[in-house]
Amino acid sequence: MDFKVFIASGDATCSECNQDLGRHAWITLVEDQGPVCLSCADLDHLEFLPSGNAALTRRAGKYSTLKAIVLQWSRSRKRYERQGTLVEEAALAQAEEECLADADVRARRRERDEERRERLDQTYIGQFSEQVRALFPHCPPGREQAIAEHACEKYSGRVGRSASAKALDEHAINLAVTAHIRHTETEYDTLLAQGYDRFDARQVVRGQIDEILETWK
Repeated sequence: MDFKVFIASGDATCSECNQDLGRHAWITLVEDQGPVCLSCADLDHLEFLPSGNAALTRRAGKYSTLKAIVLQWSRSRKRYERQGTLVEEAALAQAEEECLADADVRARRRERDEERRERLDQTYIGQFSEQVRALFPHCPPGREQAIAEHACEKYSGRVGRSASAKALDEHAINLAVTAHIRHTETEYDTLLAQGYDRFDARQVVRGQIDEILETWK
């Protein structure tokens, strides 16, 4: 099941978390509800693969359990046009390995890593990761850094970019840790790909998430 993500034409506000997403936000549209940010839609962990390389897109889509098509309205053509695809990071890496020579893979990954570093506020990430470790002292080594880097990436609309997260609010930290567990430790993404409503899928994995949270505290 492929999801659709839209690049908003103007200002947008998430109908679930009420966060002001600003102009050109990446959103999903839920019937009878309105715009939903990628964080609330549980799609914010996916990596963006721009259009232009059909073989890479095809292979990344094949390996990605969960994926979404990114669309933007063209005023001149009066239609939505595909901008690229959101896929899982591991699927993108595997597709790159198959499509590119080793030297090209390293060059592309260096470029991606440099772009990502530019979007990261290292001081804030350090504070965020320290708070994750303080609240969840038994989480596996290195997870606090991974959670912080993912949640705090600039322009992502993720939980770490909210005002409460920037104040290192405990609730925001809990949301970031819960989202990490949901996507990395449960079958949640597989359930979404199979067509489960995300609220039903969350209910299925809720008990597993609670158990892991307890062991990490």
